[in-house]
Amino acid sequence: MILRRTVMACAAVGALCSGLGNGLAMAQTVGNWPAKPITFVVPQSPGGANDVIARAVAQNLGTTLGQPVIVENRPGANGNLGTSQVARSAPDGYTFLVTAQSAYTINPALYSKIPFDPIKDFTPVMQLAVAPYLLVVNPKFPANTLDELVAYAKAHPGKVEYASAGNGTLNHLLGEMLKKQRGVNLLHVPYKGAAAAATDVVAGQLPVTFGSFPGVMPFVTSGKLRVLGVASDKPTPLAPEIPVLKDLAVTSWYGLLAPAGTPQPIVDKVYTAITQVLSTPAMHERLKTLGAEPVQSSPASFAAGLPAELAHWKKVVDASGARID
Repeated sequence: MILRRTVMACAAVGALCSGLGNGLAMAQTVGNWPAKPITFVVPQSPGGANDVIARAVAQNLGTTLGQPVIVENRPGANGNLGTSQVARSAPDGYTFLVTAQSAYTINPALYSKIPFDPIKDFTPVMQLAVAPYLLVVNPKFPANTLDELVAYAKAHPGKVEYASAGNGTLNHLLGEMLKKQRGVNLLHVPYKGAAAAATDVVAGQLPVTFGSFPGVMPFVTSGKLRVLGVASDKPTPLAPEIPVLKDLAVTSWYGLLAPAGTPQPIVDKVYTAITQVLSTPAMHERLKTLGAEPVQSSPASFAAGLPAELAHWKKVVDASGARID
């Protein structure tokens, strides 16, 4: 009996020491962070808005933290490949996901199976920037406002086509929202990418598309496209003269997330450092050239909004009938 108690006591002490050891190791890890380069995984190809924003933040963040921040592009499966890679990464503060809202909150509704859980597999850090979407038409199309577009489409049911970057993309879903809210019969024509869709609207092959501010505003400025409004609930500081389309308001964000279990002190340190980076005039100007506005949402506010966003886009996707697989 005495031997059994002795063994149990030793086991308890061993477990306590192990726990203390793990706690001390974690404290040392957090206290020394960052002790090596940090990786930002971008689940899209180089050159896109998400990639450029990630690189602009990474360059300045590396200076602030005293360690290089490397941007690694892992495109594939509409953003699912790189996203799942980060979900499986060690939660040690050295791997982060920089993703576009569409890939993170719309993909779970588009695919029957998805290799990550957007809530359970990640710790949200912050939104970095937002980029408004614009409703644009070919200059020869007989509509100067959204109401005129709706009136023309109702007078020509099923004859007005709108281009998108592909099934389930944000500009496709905006078109479906417009159809439902205004009761119009528009014909969806998917393209392989937003650039191809915008190019054909410029060429007059199709009359209408939704496009991101950086993607279509140069055509508006040059007179090759006419803008009917911005899909927002308030004017965009990037072009405050553009009419607001409140019924179609969406928030197209670019955000930073860490693998689930990343220590909160590291998350807070990254948030504080990036907030400083985003507040500089140079970063404001850099984002403006990309057609984006800086955002400084806290980890808590970013996390709190995700469940509602996921639920909203699931309803929109289900109503549209869009599926990838």
